[in-house]
Amino acid sequence: MFAGDSITDREKSNNAPLGYGYVNLFYNLMLAKHPETKITVINSGISGNTVIDLIDRWDDDVLSYKPNWISILIGINDLHKFLGGLTTFNPENYYENLRRLLKYTRKVLNNVNFILMTPFYISRNKLEGGFRAKVLELLPQYIEKVRLLSNEFSATYIDLHDTFKKLVNIREPNVYAPEGSVLMQSSYSISYSKIISSFL
Repeated sequence: MFAGDSITDREKSNNAPLGYGYVNLFYNLMLAKHPETKITVINSGISGNTVIDLIDRWDDDVLSYKPNWISILIGINDLHKFLGGLTTFNPENYYENLRRLLKYTRKVLNNVNFILMTPFYISRNKLEGGFRAKVLELLPQYIEKVRLLSNEFSATYIDLHDTFKKLVNIREPNVYAPEGSVLMQSSYSISYSKIISSFL
């Protein structure tokens, strides 16, 4: 089960049921490389979602399937809303809401395995006052919350932001994302490789 925002969704309404992104890639490469593994993959990403949106639809869209594994990639929309002046989406509330979601999930599905991926932003921009610079300055606070929750819930922790930060020191950011978090196919391949190395 993959839950998240547009990065997970990746136009699944146009390419049902898995979309065009890393969820699709994960499923098809699992079939190709590990045909002996019996696996059902569900894309529960919805574009624009925040943690609060996940809470609103969690029972119906995630827990009703009784998954053994749940991967969550959420947070960049929370950060954008907070920068836009909606204070309820601050890092501390992000942490508390995501923690509540994970705690509830463990109560319902005691043996579920979590994969928690950090929100990320693909940019080198450090020019003071710019929006991208503000995102990069604030993002580590959200990433730290994911790290803390990964430890608390014994989840597999995948720091995607650190991965992309290293890559953009080698290649131009637009190779991976023209708008910071709007990904090119190469980025979905990177996300897939991180997930599958943790899953198997």
